[in-house]
Formats: sequence, structure tokens, C-alpha cells
Amino acid sequence: MRTALVIGSGLIGTSAALALSQRGVVVHLADHDPEQARTAAALGAGTDEAPEGPVDLAIVAAPPAHVAAVLADAMRRGAARGYIDVASVKGGPRRELEALGLDLSPYIGTHPMSGREKSGPLAATGDLFEGRPWVLTPTRDTDTEVLNLALELVSHCRAVPVVMDADAHDRAVALVSHMPHLVSSMVAARLEHAEEAAVRLCGQGIRDVTRIAASDPRMWIDILSANPGPVADLLTDVSADLDETVRALRALQSSDEDKRREGTTGIEGMLRRGNAGQVRVPGKHGSAPRAYEVVAVLIDDQPGQLARIFADAGMAGVNIEDVRIEHATGQQAGLVQLMVEPKAVPVLTAALRERGWALRQ
Repeated sequence: MRTALVIGSGLIGTSAALALSQRGVVVHLADHDPEQARTAAALGAGTDEAPEGPVDLAIVAAPPAHVAAVLADAMRRGAARGYIDVASVKGGPRRELEALGLDLSPYIGTHPMSGREKSGPLAATGDLFEGRPWVLTPTRDTDTEVLNLALELVSHCRAVPVVMDADAHDRAVALVSHMPHLVSSMVAARLEHAEEAAVRLCGQGIRDVTRIAASDPRMWIDILSANPGPVADLLTDVSADLDETVRALRALQSSDEDKRREGTTGIEGMLRRGNAGQVRVPGKHGSAPRAYEVVAVLIDDQPGQLARIFADAGMAGVNIEDVRIEHATGQQAGLVQLMVEPKAVPVLTAALRERGWALRQ
């Protein structure tokens, strides 16, 4: 791939353009808002000048509701040798294109499984997709050349290609992305009118659950409007679980010993089902989940503290597998939780204590 046209200069389109530009591909940027394309170009994602002729690959990074129309326009004017989209749903756009009677051999639907709470070109980074799954949904009609161009794009973005059927993809993202986003928003909505004294008690748990609720509602309306059925089916199941959990909690309030026992059994069953589901979430780099030990370090909220901890861990020869930060309420301090291999705990603990760090048992 030597040339590409990215249509849509938001987070995903600009991030893909940055990755391609960094690897020597000449990228042309287009957007219904020319200012967005100019901003992406200023960031080094490419040029907002139109290409003089067909490019190797056109990448449509438009909202799902507009993907088919944008793709149809690009294909009818012969903008590229191959065409892909990066929308978060795949079945609907393809059926819309089929209804338009277009030759879909030069097209393949794709979806990079990566994103951020922020949107727009200023939120983009060239490493957004690194190590993340990038779903490809080829059909029998897909040209081999187009599939190869899509795989080259995924390689340039350092993502991991995953081949799926379009409708199976839509059911999967409903489960792992779309439904969880709505549940996160529902939990966060409980905080809107909560008493300030209660909100001040928020810890890492509520931050973890509500983090994705900070995303742009307009973007999510577009996404959910393109995949409403599978999401509604999942929320129906969640609703049934909620009803059972409420009944179990009410039973725990009873003065009847048997009812309290039933309530305990119901809550325990739900929590254990949660345990069983959580362990299936892929671990680091998409590998099987691994059990890490936590070394908790108390730090002041001062510049360079994290850098010092990581440097001291590196000097001790310990790899930090993951990290979480808990900020203390009302204090300029926090707790850094370093996840490491169990065998590394004694080494890291001794090294950090030797260098003056306060550890929490």
C-alpha cells in the first residue's frame, strides 16, 4: 500500500491515518467538516488535499448510519482500488450496500476493537490499535487483493486480525461493548442527583464501572441505532438477573430464616456467576488471564513519582504487568497498585523498601 484516502477525521480515522503516515503511506484526509480534516493534517496524519487519482485503499471512518452512503459515493466515483469501513457494526452497512446494487467485490467491512472516551482528531494517537483485535468480515465475493490491503492496514496499525461473519460480529460487540456501555451509563446516572456527601465517597470500584459512561452520547446513539436488536436481547437477560437479585435482597430483609437463606443463596449464585464470567475476559495482549500479585505503594501527588517507581522496579529487574491508581479523597496522595508475577513480589517489595517507598500491607 502506497496511498490511502481516509474519509472521516475523528478518533478512529485520524488514528489509522497517523499509523499509516508514520509507516510511509501517503494519506489523503477528507471529512464533511473540512476543519476536522485540517486539524488531522496538522497533527501529521496526512494531507487534506484531494488525491489526483484512485488511491490504493479508501478507509471510511463515518458513523454507522452514514457508512453505506459514504462508501457508495466513493465507489461510484472510483476513489480507490479497495474499500473498507471501520464502523462498530457490520451487518447493516453491508445489507444497505447490497440494496444499492453495488459490486461489493472491492469492499470488506472491518472493525478495530479499540477506542477512547474522548472523540475527534485531537484524541487520536498512532498507537491506538497496537495489540488490539481488528475484525475483518470478508465474504465469498471479497477480492483477495482487497483482503490483502486490509491485512496490510492492520499490520501497519500493529493490530491483530480476527476474521468473523458480519452478523456474528454484531452479536459479539453487543455483548462485550454496546450492552456494557449502557449498563455503565445506568450506574453513572444514579450519581447525577446523589447527595454530595455520598459522591465524595467514590472509590476505584465506581470509577471502573462508570469510566466508559463519559463517552460522547451522540456517537453512541449512532452505534446503538445500528445494532439495537442484539443489545435489547442482552438487556432483557440483564433485566431478568436484576429482578432475581432484587428478590434475593428483599428476602435478606425478611425475619423468616428460610427466606433469608434463600436470599443468601440467590446473591451468592449471582456473585459466583460473575466470577465465572470475569475469568473469561482475556488477559494481557489477549492471552489467557493470569493471576498477578499486587504490591501497593503509597505515593504523594507530585511530579515524577510514577516514573521513579517504574525506574526502581526496572532496576530490580521486575516487569510491571499492570498498574492501577487509587486517589485518596481530600488528600494530595494516592495508592499505586503494581501487578506483578507472584515470584517477583519479594524482589520488588525489598527493592522498593530499600529505596524508601512506603508499602501498604
